[in-house]
Amino acid sequence: MEYNFRKIDIDAYDEDIIQESELYEPDPRDPAAVLDEAKQRQVAVRSALSKNDATGALTIALENAPYGPNVEEAKVHDHLAHHPSILNATRSTEIPGVVRALPQDAQDTLMKYLYKGMATTGMEDTSGNVLLGWHEKLTEAAGTGCIVRTMTDRRAV
Repeated sequence: MEYNFRKIDIDAYDEDIIQESELYEPDPRDPAAVLDEAKQRQVAVRSALSKNDATGALTIALENAPYGPNVEEAKVHDHLAHHPSILNATRSTEIPGVVRALPQDAQDTLMKYLYKGMATTGMEDTSGNVLLGWHEKLTEAAGTGCIVRTMTDRRAV
């Protein structure tokens, strides 16, 4: 019998391989509850944006971000529903104040959403300049540690 050694998955034979589930705790919430929470957050974010409260809208949008493989629908809804509207609604002169008002965990989550926005093609209403402007201001306020924490955290938004 002939085997093509390039197609053999050698990790399948390794007993010490680390599984994705061992790297972080998945979101313990029910996927339907997470999706409902994301929809409720969208209403609260729109309300805050209508009052010109970008800091409040961003704080609401970043709390309890969905993590894990079982909440993909909530992640997509979260990412495409209110993050582009907040990023576009905030003037570039207001961004440093908004970013500094966020706690460190929220800054790290925002950085994850910025990187996801840069990698996603579904955000046609948010240009790369907006994402890069937010990235610059967030890095100035939170430091490069925010980038390192985002890159090393296995929980993807």
